[in-house]
Amino acid sequence: MTHQVHIIGGGLAGSEAAFQLAQRGVKVRLSEMRGGGGSTAAHETEGLAELVCSNSFRSDDDTKNAVGLLHHEMRRLGSLVMMAGEKARVPAGSAMAVDRDVFSAEVERVLSEHPNVEIVREKVEALPESGLTIVATGPLTAAELASSIVKATGEDRLAFFDAIAPIVHRDSIDMSKCWIQSRWNKRTEASNEDGDYINCPMTKEQYLAFHQGLLDAEKGEFKEWEADTPYFDGCMPIEVMAERGVETLRYGPMKGVGLDNPYDTNEEHPQGRWPYAVVQLRQDNKLGTLWNMVGFQTKMKYGAQVELFRTIPGLENAEFARLGGMHRNTFINSPELLDRQLRLKSAPHIRFAGQVTGCEGYVESSAVGLVAGMMAAAELAGTHWAPPPPTSALGALLSHITGDAEASSYQPMNINFGLFPPLHKVHKKARKEAYTERAKTDFGEWLAGLDAVPA
Repeated sequence: MTHQVHIIGGGLAGSEAAFQLAQRGVKVRLSEMRGGGGSTAAHETEGLAELVCSNSFRSDDDTKNAVGLLHHEMRRLGSLVMMAGEKARVPAGSAMAVDRDVFSAEVERVLSEHPNVEIVREKVEALPESGLTIVATGPLTAAELASSIVKATGEDRLAFFDAIAPIVHRDSIDMSKCWIQSRWNKRTEASNEDGDYINCPMTKEQYLAFHQGLLDAEKGEFKEWEADTPYFDGCMPIEVMAERGVETLRYGPMKGVGLDNPYDTNEEHPQGRWPYAVVQLRQDNKLGTLWNMVGFQTKMKYGAQVELFRTIPGLENAEFARLGGMHRNTFINSPELLDRQLRLKSAPHIRFAGQVTGCEGYVESSAVGLVAGMMAAAELAGTHWAPPPPTSALGALLSHITGDAEASSYQPMNINFGLFPPLHKVHKKARKEAYTERAKTDFGEWLAGLDAVPA
């Protein structure tokens, strides 16, 4: 098939961009190196849109949450990632979590069956010299292509570490010491009957011992070139959080508030009250056989992980489907290198999309892929494509990537209301709702001015 746009990278951003272009009648060549002579340390399959870290797309609340608002806007634009996510959805309270295998399979099915998409398993080692191209290789860009990007941009790569949480087999969890409940008993239509999280409670003594274990555990060693690479705050290793203070975890991933412990008989905490600390596990697949440890990204060595995590009440005999790990993520200095249409200033036939641009998160990566596809389609049609308003989630994210952020200190960013134009005259308690209401109004007006969104 003769293609009109070449997309390099079959992750979430590349898959979303391919779908948006194909739905608009554009012929796409989608190059994915896994299965074609390339692989990465973090990927485990050859499937398109594989979810490497968590299985969560985070909050689905579009009334007062920035990422939930981004979900809303992507759905209105006919997002493949959102459609596949609904088919693969598993209970996760007010969050949107998916069965990662079902999700990847659905994305690949849709694209492989689309007459305008050609999926090619091949390793691309250099930026194309001509032809409309979208580079969506993600944070694990292969060394050869990364070198080609450096050569084209004249800028060195920026990098940070991203960590992966362990996954536990459900039947190895001792439920006589744990219970199922969502924090504050929040429910959604996708929720399980009793709740969406397995909660493993800890007494003060158990927590202090666990905290010390995190500090003492054997960690993976840094290579010389990794020494000055920072962590991304949104995916901080559990042991790095522990180093910040003995109470840090109790106000983070191990907070017990809003959870009623039916097993707590400690006189200091009467039965039915909140545990001193808690480890939560969230369903990772539709069968409910795999559960991941929420917030437990780690760089501890495998043996140390097994030994320490089996001291958690209920996980004494835990069998791990996957242990935690970490990998080095790469992104470009987008505010310096890209124009407002995500095009490389030094080679405008090339667009960048997804996490390689410096956005962070599954949903954000997919969103940037979505608009990159729309931009390329408009360019081919010879029409002007006006970006979404900066008051919308998509517009705020694009503004951050393509110019509003300070280039000298640019770092990966999740979508958050701090990227939106401020609302000074709204009371702080009502500000999140006001942001989302304004965004929906402005986004709706922008959308009405576009051509019809392809079905």
